[in-house]
Amino acid sequence: MTAQQPLDFAQITRPRELTAELREQLVDCWVRVINAGGAVIPRGLPMPPVSTGQADPALGLLVGELDPRRARMLIATASGRLAGWLILRRDPHPLVAHCGAVNHVMTHPDFRGRGIGTALMHRVRDLARQEMGLEQLHIAVRAGLGLEEFYGRLGWREIGRWPGGLRVAPGDDRDEILMYLALPAA
Repeated sequence: MTAQQPLDFAQITRPRELTAELREQLVDCWVRVINAGGAVIPRGLPMPPVSTGQADPALGLLVGELDPRRARMLIATASGRLAGWLILRRDPHPLVAHCGAVNHVMTHPDFRGRGIGTALMHRVRDLARQEMGLEQLHIAVRAGLGLEEFYGRLGWREIGRWPGGLRVAPGDDRDEILMYLALPAA
């Protein structure tokens, strides 16, 4: 980030914390990222192109699951504008409650190439360990976009693949790459 645009972070931990203005920005970001080829298409949304009207209910489902102990939204802003966001989840089952999953990592297209994704991933690591007590994080990414290299540079390790597990288009099946990050105790 440049000195003119410091990056600020905020968390949304409960549905009531999301303002109408921020919801609109999140939906706009999500639609723009999906339509630009981003790998953040949730269940219930069609393949691109998607519209705001289609993405808003999907965001509502994510927001409805927010809870300080189980799911949080991490938001990055630059000069008051939404620059990127992600979701951090934990399953409350005792066998896996020490693990978290990072989903829907996205940088607004207007902010690409400025380190927003890297900054979000560094911040979520701290949030997961220090505030949620998680010991490891998991993420699944779509092959063919260079995401495994991006996460690998940040310390994530590939632990497996679902070969052809993601059908982007007829005849365009991609591996779903499973990645892991250990979170050392502070």
